[in-house]
Parts: sequence; structure tokens; C-alpha cells
Amino acid sequence: MIPGALKASGGAVLFLTLVAIVGCRTGRNYVSPDGPRYAGSPRASRPTDHPDPTRLRVVSFNIAFARQVDSAIALLASEPALRDADVILLQEMDEKGTGRIAEALGLGYVYYPAILAFRTHRPFGNAVLSRWPIVADGKVVLPHVSRFARTQRTATAVTIRVGSSLVRVYSTHLGTMTDLAPPSRREQLQAIIADARSYRRVVIGGDMNDEGVGRVAREMGYAWPTQHGPSTHMLGRLDHIFIRGLGSPDSGAAGTVLDAHGSSDHLPVWMVATLDN
Repeated sequence: MIPGALKASGGAVLFLTLVAIVGCRTGRNYVSPDGPRYAGSPRASRPTDHPDPTRLRVVSFNIAFARQVDSAIALLASEPALRDADVILLQEMDEKGTGRIAEALGLGYVYYPAILAFRTHRPFGNAVLSRWPIVADGKVVLPHVSRFARTQRTATAVTIRVGSSLVRVYSTHLGTMTDLAPPSRREQLQAIIADARSYRRVVIGGDMNDEGVGRVAREMGYAWPTQHGPSTHMLGRLDHIFIRGLGSPDSGAAGTVLDAHGSSDHLPVWMVATLDN
């Protein structure tokens, strides 16, 4: 074999090896809509624990595989835009980290993992924490298995009772840019929107892995209060919250916390919605 052919052959072997490594399944998918499921009730209420039933402060935060839970708790408890949130949407969580954050903040929670990660032997998924009572919950299995990791994304859904109103809330983490094309991410968001069709008031938030996927939500009648602002990740403004059937008090009722203080590679986003009971 001539030297050039040897070089080409070696390059092909290297390429196939890299494909094999990248293409390895990274976790076992939890495809059942029924679980696994983890949930907890809020701690005993205090006089200051009774929030305003006409306003809902929502936070979304990807905590990067729940590696820095203590730092995340400190940020959520001290940052003025985040503390006293009524609803917190968490991504890249395990059950222990979710429970610790909920306990520290005095919130109820529901957590459905999407996969069991082989590398860490820990579950990986999304959670909803709420100051208001959680009266129903479920998991939405999203379309499209990822191209390389062969994992399937999900959304954790809860219905909360805010005063006399019911609000359907979703925490999700859409497929990554390397594993899914933009049309597939749009279809994942559409699946959540379809699940929410029968609810009057809806909040959808999370790591969308896409700066523009919110246009799908807007076309379906949702407001996009977190559309504008700084990058929430090195790859762009990926974290968002969409609402339907809820108002927004003013243009300054949404924002981004500019320093996560080492708790994540994402920045948390927040918004305030109004309810007309």
C-alpha cells in the first residue's frame, strides 16, 4: 500500500473511532410517562410564606448536572431577583439535589428524571419547585432520540393552585445543538405546547438550547418575556420562559442574573406574571 493510502486509512480509522466514542449511548432512557417520580411537600408554613395570589415570580435555572447544589441554594436564596420565587424550574438535576434545594427554600417539588446517566450512575432530568400547592403532575416524553448520545428528552409538568386559579407549569431541557437539528427542537417544544392545550394558564421554561425556538411558542399564542437579554450560556441566550393566559406587569418584569457565582455554566432567568382571578 502506498504511503498516501496508509495515511488515508489511518485517518479513516481515527474518524470511525471518534464516531464510536461520541456515538456511545450515555444513559438509559426512562421512557415510561409514569416515572421514576420523586416528590416532596413544603416545610411547615410561616407567616411570611403566604405569597400574593395575583402575581407569580418564576425562575428557570440549569444547574449543570447538580454539581454545585450548595452554591445554587446560596444564589437562589440571596439574589434579589430570585429569592422568594413562587415557582422554580430546574434542569440537569438528580433527585438528591432537587430535594435539598426544595428543603432549603421551603418549597414543594416534583422531579422526573429523563435518563440514568452511565458515567455518574445518577438520574438526570427536570424539576418544578413551587410555593403554591401542587395538585397534579406528570412527565411528557419528547419526540426525537438524540443523534449521538441516543437519549430522549422530557418535560416535567405540574399543575399548581394559585389562590383560586390553576396554572400548568413545565420544566424542560430540549435537545442540544450537536444532537438535534433546529426543526427537531421546535417539534419538542410543540409537543409540550400540545400537552398544555387544555389549560387556560400555562408557564413553559427551561434550557431550550436554541436562541430562536421561542418563535414557535409565540406563534402558538404565548408571550416570550425572556426573549431579549444577555447570553445565558457561552453558546448564546438558551434559557427562556414562555407564558399563556397570564399577564406581565411591565417591560421590566423579566431578566437575567448576570453572575451565577460558580453554581453553573448557565445563568438563571426570571419573570413576573400576573393573574386575574
